[in-house]
Amino acid sequence: MDVEILSRIQFAFTIAFHYIYPPLSIGLGIIMVIMEGMYLKTKDKFYENMTKFWVKVFALTFAIGVASGIVMEFEFGTNWATYSRYVGDVFGSALAAEGIFAFFLESGFLAVLVFGWDKVGPKMHFFSTLMVSLGSMFSAVWIVIANSWMQTPAGFHIVGEGLEARAEITNFWELVFNPSSMERLFHVLSGCWLAGAFLVMSIGAYYIIKDRHIRFAKSSIKIALVIALFASLFQLATGHQSAVGVSKNQPVKLAAMEAVFDTQENAPLYLFGWVNEQRQEVSFGIAVPGLLSYLIGFNPKTQVIGLNDFPEDERPPVNIVFQSYHLMIAIGMALIAITFLGAFFWWRGTLFKQNWLLWIFVFSVLLPQIANQVGWITAEVGRQPWIVYGLMRTSEGLSKSVEAGQVLFSLILFTIIYTFLFLLFLYLLNEKIKHGPEDPDLIPSEIGHPKS
Repeated sequence: MDVEILSRIQFAFTIAFHYIYPPLSIGLGIIMVIMEGMYLKTKDKFYENMTKFWVKVFALTFAIGVASGIVMEFEFGTNWATYSRYVGDVFGSALAAEGIFAFFLESGFLAVLVFGWDKVGPKMHFFSTLMVSLGSMFSAVWIVIANSWMQTPAGFHIVGEGLEARAEITNFWELVFNPSSMERLFHVLSGCWLAGAFLVMSIGAYYIIKDRHIRFAKSSIKIALVIALFASLFQLATGHQSAVGVSKNQPVKLAAMEAVFDTQENAPLYLFGWVNEQRQEVSFGIAVPGLLSYLIGFNPKTQVIGLNDFPEDERPPVNIVFQSYHLMIAIGMALIAITFLGAFFWWRGTLFKQNWLLWIFVFSVLLPQIANQVGWITAEVGRQPWIVYGLMRTSEGLSKSVEAGQVLFSLILFTIIYTFLFLLFLYLLNEKIKHGPEDPDLIPSEIGHPKS
């Protein structure tokens, strides 16, 4: 493989591994704020101890997330030096803002959150929890803004020529509120809330099935289920709005997402299928006629631009984008169904008697993670061949002095290290789950307690 393919694989691997953890941190942050807020309101030590358990899980995900994320910043300089020079002013501003307004805020209050239970007052500790949660979300804000600028550049001009050309900011707020940033941000955040909520639901359901920490598990599931129900519906709404934005700003990406080869009205929306790019058709597929046109324009006569309207060298790999996009949608709908089932049985007062549903909760922790990953695959592969849409091709952003062997060696090394980190994360998380919440007097195991 050549240096471009290896560099793309390396960056995709490192960022995909890293992105396991920030969504969990963001989702758990919201849940911790709610739980500790309930403690402040009720003065019930049960909620304090419940919060302490999830703070430990949060600290673990935060630590692994930081360790795995550092590598990507170095990759910009080693593998993508030409790109870094080109977008340095833009990316530098966004990443500096992320460091100042997000990471410093989050990490600055993290020590108080983890170690300050008996050293500061309850209100100050709650404030630290709130700041850590806000800091985690602010990180998402600036990273999504930076990535969205690559999708829909705005607020800049190009200075210099050839290898000396670079993007220079002319309007910072146009950069921040570029055409896709806000709709993509809310879609990303909803995915993060789902990841955290389903982790809590998974562990809580496991405890109930094993007849351990029943009150803790029930309370955790109820809080997480409310968040999951809201986030799953919000993600549906923001996903629709994001797709409408793609149809306007990146029509070739939308055409790949739905395998539309010829420009047409009454364009169908596929539920599933396999794209044959040579024959320009979808095999083994089921489509709803006119639904794509209706969803992006609320009119079946809305015209959808096809792939054939673009030069071949400006089209993304269609089948990869099609499959990842449809898998994301399928999982999103499954998450809505799961949360509605949970809400229905909760309303009937029999949620914790449904062992089959509790087992679904246990394993559904994987679904938001998969959806988040394939969503980013859709966004990033669908942007190809551009690293900055319409301005710089991915092949043009490579470092000129890096050789394929060097990238391959570092990719193998990262794979070994990240595999170790992932196994360490699973081991430590499992240990925390087996240990359970602190203070058995306040959070009894309630062996034999009826699950109603």
